[in-house]
Amino acid sequence: MPTHRRTAFIEPAHVPWLVAGLGLAALCVAWLAQYGFGLAPCHLCLWQRGAHWATIALALAAIFAGRNKRYRAILLALAGIAALIGAGIALFHVGVEQQWWEGSGACVGGGIAGLSGADLEAAIMNAPVTRCDEAAFEMFGISMAGYNGLFALGLALFAFWGARNLLKGDRA
Repeated sequence: MPTHRRTAFIEPAHVPWLVAGLGLAALCVAWLAQYGFGLAPCHLCLWQRGAHWATIALALAAIFAGRNKRYRAILLALAGIAALIGAGIALFHVGVEQQWWEGSGACVGGGIAGLSGADLEAAIMNAPVTRCDEAAFEMFGISMAGYNGLFALGLALFAFWGARNLLKGDRA
């Protein structure tokens, strides 16, 4: 009878559940900021939320992949990639906030010169709620995008750790 030796505090089989739960927690914080504290999201904030949704979906797919550790590890690694993309979007957002580079036209809007009345009305109606180049909230000099980037990076590393350790279990 093989003995099981625990190599970490967290079982690799539980990592998909934790990744999905932590991704949902990040969305809950964003919704609390939006609906509880009136901090309207900008275009890049919504992209970051999309990355969290992708992370959650892939982690849930890993949960329901059955007993096949290889498929679970692949799906968990893909969840890690989705979180890493979210961290990249957040880093780009921080750069826009810090004026290191410009955001897209959807982030900061464009000029109104040369627009007809109908075009101007359409531009106003489709304008983002909040500009991406202005941090809505900062704590200790770090914006919400900065904290989200750090969180998403940690979540990605955790998902990769879980995927690696799921595969290690196949070889033991």
